[in-house]
Amino acid sequence: MKLLRFCFLFLSVISFAQKNEKPVLGISQFSSASNSKFSPSITEMIVKTVTNTKKFIVVDRSSYNRVKDELEFQKSEQFIDSKNLAKQDAALASEFLLVGDLVKMNVFAMKNTDGSINGYKASYAFTLKINNVETGVTTEAATFQTKVSDLMFTPESAINEAFKTVEIDVINYFNKTFPFESKIVKIIESKKDQASRVIIIGGKSEGFSENKKLKVELVEEIEGRKLKTQIGQLKIVKINGDFSDANVISGGKEILVNFNSNQTIICTLID
Repeated sequence: MKLLRFCFLFLSVISFAQKNEKPVLGISQFSSASNSKFSPSITEMIVKTVTNTKKFIVVDRSSYNRVKDELEFQKSEQFIDSKNLAKQDAALASEFLLVGDLVKMNVFAMKNTDGSINGYKASYAFTLKINNVETGVTTEAATFQTKVSDLMFTPESAINEAFKTVEIDVINYFNKTFPFESKIVKIIESKKDQASRVIIIGGKSEGFSENKKLKVELVEEIEGRKLKTQIGQLKIVKINGDFSDANVISGGKEILVNFNSNQTIICTLID
């Protein structure tokens, strides 16, 4: 029964992702040449970190086999006429798959003069790469090396402590690979036939701050693929919670015309 509820939640996540247009990112269990027993701990921390970026609907693919077995069971005769029959392909599909490899793991038992263990320290290195499931294109592997953790009571807590030294780097990796795509929700000032001030979605949690610039792109769908054409630039002047006020510094005419005609426009931070 618990597994049925788990699968229901799993399917609900997929449905939610489709409605909110967030990319679905599957995270598989980290591989390790030494078959380290700490691989699941690293995977769990990555899942938590990626989820907190709020960029994705995150699917923990380490639960893949349990979900797959349940979906196969539902194909048996007693489920044939059930309205709750799960769609296997929909449940297990991800737009992107994060693959991790634990390339080095060092856990040190720190001993007292009498030989008893005083605590543990840890350091390790891992790589991350992201595969676009549809196109098969994979990003170059990025390597992260932690610093040696402070002295902790258990190996697991030492591993968690060491991860904190690279957590920001991991977040920046995802921000760079998947830049937040904002939208113009309102034009608050215009001069003649040009937009001069707008409101866009996004605040501090999306990495926005005053004076940061964004490029504005028109998105067209051609043969099932997206074509992006830059039409202007914005400069953030004020953060209002989940929204930001921005001045139009170029492309005011194109922005106004395309906004008024309900064309798809996205805004992304300029590095």
